[in-house]
Amino acid sequence: MSRRQVLSLLPAAGLLAVASPSRAAVGIDHARLLANTVAIFAGTPDVNTRPEVAGKLAAILGTARQRLAAMDQAGEGELFAGLRLGTDDANLRLAFQYLYEIALATRTPGSQLIDDLAAQRRVADGLSWLHERHYGDQSAGYYGNWHNWEIGISTHVSRTLVLLADRLREERPDLTATYIASMDAYLRTGKNGDVDLDSRFHTGANLADITANRILQGALTGDDARVGKAISDQATVFATIDPYNLRHGVTDGYYRDGSFIQHHSVAYTGSYGRILLTRVVQTLKMLQGATDDGGADLASVVYRWIADGFAPLIFEGWMMEIVKGRAVSRTATGYADVGVIVEAIADLADHVEAGDALALKKYVKHLPAADTAAFVSPVSIAGYAAIRADSAIPAADLNPPERCVAFNAMDRTVHRRPGYAFALARSSDRISKYEYMNGENLMPWFQGDGAHYLYLAGEDQREVYGVDYYTAVSPYRLAGITAPVEERRTVPELYGRFWYDNPGHPLNFTSSSESQNTYVYFPRGGNAFSGGATLGAYGAAGMVQSDDAAYTAKQADILPDDFVAYRNARATRSWFMLDDEIVVLAAGVSGQGGRAAVTTVDSRIAAPGDAIALTGEGWKGGAWQAGDTAPPRWLRYANGTRGTAVGYAFLTRQPVGAGLETVTRSRRAVRTANPDTSVTKNVFTASVTHPATGDVPALAYALVPNATEARLRGYADGPLTVLANNRHVQAIKHETLDIVAANVFADGPRHAGRLLIDGPASVIVQSGERTTVALSDPTMRRDRVSVVVHGAPLRLGTADEGVTVRRVPGGTLIQATTRHAHGRTFTATLR
Repeated sequence: MSRRQVLSLLPAAGLLAVASPSRAAVGIDHARLLANTVAIFAGTPDVNTRPEVAGKLAAILGTARQRLAAMDQAGEGELFAGLRLGTDDANLRLAFQYLYEIALATRTPGSQLIDDLAAQRRVADGLSWLHERHYGDQSAGYYGNWHNWEIGISTHVSRTLVLLADRLREERPDLTATYIASMDAYLRTGKNGDVDLDSRFHTGANLADITANRILQGALTGDDARVGKAISDQATVFATIDPYNLRHGVTDGYYRDGSFIQHHSVAYTGSYGRILLTRVVQTLKMLQGATDDGGADLASVVYRWIADGFAPLIFEGWMMEIVKGRAVSRTATGYADVGVIVEAIADLADHVEAGDALALKKYVKHLPAADTAAFVSPVSIAGYAAIRADSAIPAADLNPPERCVAFNAMDRTVHRRPGYAFALARSSDRISKYEYMNGENLMPWFQGDGAHYLYLAGEDQREVYGVDYYTAVSPYRLAGITAPVEERRTVPELYGRFWYDNPGHPLNFTSSSESQNTYVYFPRGGNAFSGGATLGAYGAAGMVQSDDAAYTAKQADILPDDFVAYRNARATRSWFMLDDEIVVLAAGVSGQGGRAAVTTVDSRIAAPGDAIALTGEGWKGGAWQAGDTAPPRWLRYANGTRGTAVGYAFLTRQPVGAGLETVTRSRRAVRTANPDTSVTKNVFTASVTHPATGDVPALAYALVPNATEARLRGYADGPLTVLANNRHVQAIKHETLDIVAANVFADGPRHAGRLLIDGPASVIVQSGERTTVALSDPTMRRDRVSVVVHGAPLRLGTADEGVTVRRVPGGTLIQATTRHAHGRTFTATLR
């Protein structure tokens, strides 16, 4: 293994050796650290003369002038006009942000406010005013969201103190120390005013934010110990999470398979993951030349995050929905998400080895041009522009053209081909079904129950996904899910506030309690089976659908009487991801409790004016039309305006409801803080109803991206065969690819074509000149998984460590030791 690969797998102890407090505290150049920080946010005289930075400079100046005008217009009891303080912690955070934005303009070379003494004094006066009236009193503070008090406010204050360090040292020598003492006092989820690595709040992106602030605070006061400990604490976020040997009980962070988790059980690469990425790269820039260790080892770890964690989740410059948690309900787009990541990638290229740096620069050129107006740093804008303009750097994806990635540690799968990408969201007793919080993502109930997102090449994803998808599409009809037929109410509708409040109950339900997390904000499922295997660029995934933790606890009389919990539908689900199609199987489907259930084959949105055509054919060859009750053999959705299409080849016979509906709904329906903007979309839905009588317990179909009608007709004669589809086994065969893929959900042995699989497992076998076998344990609980390939005996060619092969009567036994593999795929090649 390369040194870089070794580093990506290092436990926390190894990384702490890279940045221990004693080592980090040696040779710290505080002045250089502060100068680096100013350059990050304000730019430099050389950089700020570049034309591509002009827009950023104008934005910095324009924002500062707006804030100064708001100060001029402030009324009684206000620092900024219209920003009422005293009961709203978000407004207090904004007040500190506005002061930072004024201070930034006074330190930005090229700004008309550069070194403006009056503006800087107004900022200092504002800091003093806020501390005296709204921040300094510890007994009065800390209402609302903990994040504002421990991270949001401290971030703006720390950066403002850095920007005005010289001015404050001359004119307000006590202000910096006063604020640092208060920021320490507000770090209430820590220990003794410092980071507590055992705190559930001090993990992942949150920890990176807190420690970055404390590095700046230490540099301002020349406190080597503070800076050293903050660097050491932040170094823990670089450690690959080993779920079988947790340090400080932390499950938040990056896993061996590229997964990223925050909030203990939420798949979060696209939101908290990018925040963490931004912060650690900024820290590398802050420390450059200011410490003896340049951080190259840690930068190499971050490179792996990009290549294995982020790149698979970015499709043509769009961050996939499956890893954004509650952020899917925000109006910022997936393109804007990637813009933040691109800035970090361009910066990281200056800190890694030459080969990795070139790969990152190629990837920057491969991605669509980013909106640099959203970049934080003028220096980053200049660096990014230089990369894009360098003709010696060819564009190249970090992903191979064909790739299937099993992010089993966070119950996600991404399947990529040149014309499309398929993203799948699952859940389990390890990973949350969804995330709701603070009035965001109000109707999330089925987002982790097999919801899929099929991204087509050349599409403007803002027109088919993003906040408008969740706004226009019914939460009970998200693409890919099986949901019971019922109506649910949002948390604010149920309880009249953003959370369930019951501090007097033994479970202590408050806005940020663990019980709130467990049962309201991001409940996990009750199923162990969620995962799959990959064989090269092919993949299999399965899931047993379950109730969430809240419903299970309610049935056990653990929760209060007025706590509302909803029962889920039941289904055993499989997805087999090939070249031209994704085959979906569902069995054992039931709405439970006398309810029907609905499986949504697909839901897609389009602009009202787009030319949408729905075509299809029945099993007897006649044309299908919307409203037909006869089972279709295939359907095709085509957007003529955008030149895209998706086909649906049905492998079982059942009625399918499919049609178009014009939907108008406010974006506020999915997030209370969204603007009350109405969205009108043409919504296509294809679904199968499972009556409460149990008449349609199973179905099978193939999603066919970019399908033509001719191709869909071809499925009548192959190449797909369903080998099994029940609660115990789901398996398919693809004749052309010579692939048999199966998920076994029950104790074995179980048959799937010529395979005999022992107990719960996911298996893919591809035959040909050689036979390749891939297998995994989706339950993550088994010590070993085995499969017998019937037929002529095969000899071992190559195999992963932990795989054994031997002949048995009637075939060849392949066995993998899966103990503590956390769902990883094991592969053997046989002759």
